[in-house]
Amino acid sequence: MTAWPSDDITRIAATDDLHIAPLRADGATHGTLTWIWSVVVDGRLFVRAYNGTNSRWYKSAMDQRAGRITAAGSTFDVTFAAADPSLRERIDAAYRDKYSGSPYLPPMVAAGPQAATVEITPGRPA
Repeated sequence: MTAWPSDDITRIAATDDLHIAPLRADGATHGTLTWIWSVVVDGRLFVRAYNGTNSRWYKSAMDQRAGRITAAGSTFDVTFAAADPSLRERIDAAYRDKYSGSPYLPPMVAAGPQAATVEITPGRPA
């Protein structure tokens, strides 16, 4: 797994503007950019699908394992992988810290979105 450069992950962590576009089934065309909440835990970038594992972008991310994000004024080609389940509580805590006060927070730390947690790393899969 490739780590994020510290300056990039610091900028991404400080913003709320991440848009995700997994590759489509053809493996070459990017999907429509979708705004999504993101959190950083130990320098690692995570996102969750609000609609859980039935989310269109989540299914594409898990099928294709690659795509693009825009965040903090930059565009990155990335790899997607299911998050390590042992990090669930720490990821929940990061969501609570970053998005406290939002009416959308409780659903994002519920079972459906937790099951659809994705780790995003820089670069494309080998």
